Amino acid sequence: MSSEFSIPTPDDWHLHLRDGELLNTTVAATAAVFERAVIMPNLVPPVVTVEQALAYRERILAVLPKSMSFTPLMMLFLSPQTTVDEVKAVADNPHMLGFKMYPSGATTNSDSGVSRVEAMYPLFEAMQEHDVPLLVHGEVTDGEIDIFDREAVFIERHLRPISEAFPRLRLVLEHITTAQAADFVEQAHARVAATITPQHLLMNRNDLLVGGIRPHNYCLPILKRREHQLRLQQAALSGNPKFFLGTDSAPHARDKKEAPCGCAGCYSAPAALPLYAEFFASHDALDKLADFASHFGADFYGIARNSSHITLQKNAWQVPASITTAVGPITPYWANEALSWQVQGGKQG
Repeated sequence: MSSEFSIPTPDDWHLHLRDGELLNTTVAATAAVFERAVIMPNLVPPVVTVEQALAYRERILAVLPKSMSFTPLMMLFLSPQTTVDEVKAVADNPHMLGFKMYPSGATTNSDSGVSRVEAMYPLFEAMQEHDVPLLVHGEVTDGEIDIFDREAVFIERHLRPISEAFPRLRLVLEHITTAQAADFVEQAHARVAATITPQHLLMNRNDLLVGGIRPHNYCLPILKRREHQLRLQQAALSGNPKFFLGTDSAPHARDKKEAPCGCAGCYSAPAALPLYAEFFASHDALDKLADFASHFGADFYGIARNSSHITLQKNAWQVPASITTAVGPITPYWANEALSWQVQGGKQG
């Protein structure tokens, strides 16, 4: 195995930057490595109009270091108030990518999300007509459904019917966690894809619960059994272009994670690409990293691949224990743990 290799600059197809003073930390952490990122709209209040998304985009670009190039791809939060006209507005704006559907109460800042999926069908029809992608947090939120089964139930109850009813809709099941999700994506039509996070490739629920509760490994959808982890690993290693990188990096101040009701989310951005490299290298598959990180997502969305490159070097380092931010210290994902690969020198043209 070579001690150094380059890949085309990757893109992060699922990212939380938050807002306000925290942008000073989160934007640079991603822009140092990724050329583009899909920016999640679950702010408080959520981003529900193109006007709001463009204002958010300007706030992101305002804190981008002058030495870095970075393109935020903006999303709208799908809500019961979303209109067909707003779908058309997204289609007409080059800075917009699509809509994110959160079931109401499924994750952080999603209470105003969708409670009746079938009521959204006229909007899905408009998205299909205007080729506006729909990105989905795929979990039901019924109290009687076990939290470890919520993704599988959502697929059968909602996602499979959506994919069958709208075969031309560009549909992404975000941060997949189960064998059922990987199977569904593989078997669905060509316009269905999925993102996979580093935590779901590198961990399973033992890493959350064995030896005490580990709040900084807590995310939603929650880590699943090892058998599901192995199925996701198989999907990422398969070379199937339906599976690509999406970190779901989600920063929360330490006191919000280490709390009686701790926030869900892993802040992986400071080590995202080395984390994926660690996974692929551990399976003797570094030759597959470029497709997964740099090619398949752009191809799925019909966006040109990046022409710049980034270099990783085999050089052991330790992820910091803490990151100082305007909202207080944040414990990054993989804190205090070693990684074998390190980004060298930033993006190269």
